[in-house]
Amino acid sequence: MRRRSPRRLLGVLAAVTVAFTLFSSASTAGAAETSAPATARAAAVQPLSTGTPVVFVHGYTGSASNWVTAMSVFRLNGWSSSNLFAYEYDSYGNNITNAQGLAAFVNGVKSRTGASKVAIVNHSMGGLVSQYYLKVLGGNSSVSHLASIAGANHGTTAAGACLIYTTCQQMYPGSSFISQLTSGDETPGDTKYATWYSACDGVILPYTSTRLTGATNNNVICQNHIGYLADTVVLGRVARFIAS
Repeated sequence: MRRRSPRRLLGVLAAVTVAFTLFSSASTAGAAETSAPATARAAAVQPLSTGTPVVFVHGYTGSASNWVTAMSVFRLNGWSSSNLFAYEYDSYGNNITNAQGLAAFVNGVKSRTGASKVAIVNHSMGGLVSQYYLKVLGGNSSVSHLASIAGANHGTTAAGACLIYTTCQQMYPGSSFISQLTSGDETPGDTKYATWYSACDGVILPYTSTRLTGATNNNVICQNHIGYLADTVVLGRVARFIAS
């Protein structure tokens, strides 16, 4: 058998070393990429965090069915179906009445589950219903977290298309209803507040209307108003926020 020269052997060893280094680097990178989601999943399923009942509040012309995907995401993050609730209200009535109904609904959830507090996730006009409940009706003492997804928290000029309804009058920027919610502290009490908003919203105009002073405000790169309801990435972040 022909002997390989020392120089050829050194070349083979060098190639093997480079290959091993590249493989090790790739393995390390892969571990780094998967460790963060794994950590997030572990944090999301802590029993004490996911034991908080969640009340979902739909937007204008919405219904409980809007939250089918969200509830699925929350279950994947550790929530029991028995701790997920959707509140329905009259989109064409009065948001003061709707907020009073939310107060009664939350009290019912607390009684049913034995929890001292709930978390609220709202969308669109549901932001106004939720904010009135927390700020004016004192509901912040019963709410651990409030997540507002594309909430009409400072109003939207799109409401100009439906001003025949009281709810739309209240949702229009500068209304006395919104002035009451935005004067003084927009995030009262010990409740943790967060919002998700996007320049691509198309319904909340201006799109920055969703942001609340004192909240963790999350700018989503590009998502339309209704698209949030099926956006499992954003909904997963909402679940993790509430689990925090």
